[in-house]
Amino acid sequence: MSGRKMTMGVIVGNRGVFPGELAKGGREEIIRVLTGAGVDVVVLGPNDSKFGAVENREEAKRCAELFRKSADRLDGVIVTLPNFGDERAVAETLRLADLHLPVLVQASPDVAGKLSVQFRRDSFCGKISVCNNLSQYGIPYSLTRSHTVDLESAEFAEELAWFAAVCRVVKGMRRLRVGAIGARVAPFNTVRYSEKILEDAGISVETVDLSEILGRVGRLADNDANVLAKLAEIHAYTATPVPEKSLVKMAKLGFVIDEWMRSVDVSVSAVQCWSALQDYFGVASCTIMSMMSNGLKSSACEADVCGTLSMHALALASETPSALLDWNNNYGDDPDKAVCFHCSNLPKSFFEDDHRMHYNVTGARVPGPDNFYGTMAGRVKAGPMSYLRVSTQDTTGRIRGYVGDGAFTADPLNTFGGVGVVQIAQLKELLHFICERGFEHHVAATRAHVAAAVHEAATRYLGWDIAWRRVGM
Repeated sequence: MSGRKMTMGVIVGNRGVFPGELAKGGREEIIRVLTGAGVDVVVLGPNDSKFGAVENREEAKRCAELFRKSADRLDGVIVTLPNFGDERAVAETLRLADLHLPVLVQASPDVAGKLSVQFRRDSFCGKISVCNNLSQYGIPYSLTRSHTVDLESAEFAEELAWFAAVCRVVKGMRRLRVGAIGARVAPFNTVRYSEKILEDAGISVETVDLSEILGRVGRLADNDANVLAKLAEIHAYTATPVPEKSLVKMAKLGFVIDEWMRSVDVSVSAVQCWSALQDYFGVASCTIMSMMSNGLKSSACEADVCGTLSMHALALASETPSALLDWNNNYGDDPDKAVCFHCSNLPKSFFEDDHRMHYNVTGARVPGPDNFYGTMAGRVKAGPMSYLRVSTQDTTGRIRGYVGDGAFTADPLNTFGGVGVVQIAQLKELLHFICERGFEHHVAATRAHVAAAVHEAATRYLGWDIAWRRVGM
C-alpha cells in the first residue's frame, strides 16, 4: 500500500453457535493486517458488542452509527467472516449506514485437520449466505479471487491492494470537477461529449474560454514573482533547449491555469492545446500539461474531457501518472504491437532519461518552430501498462468504455514527439472492437496493471458500461 492513507470500515461477522474465540481472534487479526499495511481501521470494540463483532440488529445499529460518524474519511468497507457470521446483521449494518462505498467480502479458511466443534469456522458457507443477503438488499459488493483466503497471506495482501485501488477510483470519480479550458477544435468531432450525462454521474465540468485565460496572461509582467517561480519549475522539470521568451510565455500560462483551477476548485483539466495557442499566443501548452499530469492532476489535450476522465481513473487506481495517447501506427507486421504517440504532453515519469522540451513538429512543418515550442519529447520506457477509454453516449444516456492491460516495449523506433511501442495480446481484435463500437482514437495509459480494479470500480459501483479486455501477455 502506498500514497494517500486509506481508511476502511470493518464488519466482523459472528454467529453465536460457533466458537467465540474465532470472532475475537478474527477481529484482532484483521486489525493487525490492515494497520500493518498502513490502513486506518474503523471497527466496533469489545465494549461495543460481543467480541467487537456484529451478530444481531442491535449490534448492526451500533456499527452503522460508528460508520456514519466516520463517513467523511471512510474509503470502503471490509466484511470479514472468521466464522459463518450472521448474514442479516451484515446486510442490516450496510443498509443502516447508507454509505454507498465499495464492500469487500472476505471469509477465512478452515483447516482440514481442525473441523471439530471447537475450531470449525464454516466461513466457506457463511460467505454465500452473506452475499445472498447483500444481493437481496441491493448492496453491491466485491469478492476475493479465492472463495476463502487467509488474512495474513500474500494473496490477501494482493486483494487488499486491489480493493484499495477500487475504492480510490470510486471515491475519486464521484463528485469530480473537471476544468475545460477552451473549446473543442472544430474538426475534432471525436472529442464530443455530454456534460449532462457526466453531471448525472456526479461529474461536473467547469468551462472557461481560452480568451479569458490569455487575457489574464497578458496582464502579467515578465518579472512577476509568480511567473519567475513557475519558470524555475519548468527549468527543473526537463531539459529546456528552447528560446527563453517561449519559456516565459509558458510560465505565465502555467501560473494562470493553476490559479484558475484553484479558484473554481477543479482537480483535473482538458485544454484546447492547438492551434489557437500557437497561432495567437506563440507557444504550446504541452509541458505545462505534462507537469500537471506528472503531479497526478491529469490534463488531457485537444479539449478531450472524457480523455481526462480516463486518465484520472487510471491515476487513481495506480497512484502513478497517466497520459493520453493516440492509437497511432502499426508496428511493422506484428499484429500484437502498435505505436502510441502524442506531440506530446506526456508526464516525464513515462519517459526514459533523455526527455526534453521540443516543438510541435507536425504543426510547425510549414511555418517553422518559433510559435510551437513547448512539447515534451522522449521515448516511453518499457514496462507494464493499462489502458482505458471512457466516453458518453447520448443515444443511450450512458457512460461506456473499455479497459485492459498490456506493456510498453523496448522495440526500436525512430520518430518524434512522445512515443512508445505497446504490446497487447489480440490487439487486432481490440482495434476491431474500437472501430466497430465507434470509440475515439485517444486512449489513456498508466505504467501499471490496474485494469481489474478500474473495471470493478466502474461497473460495480459507478454503473458505467466498461468492457474488460481480459487477455494475457
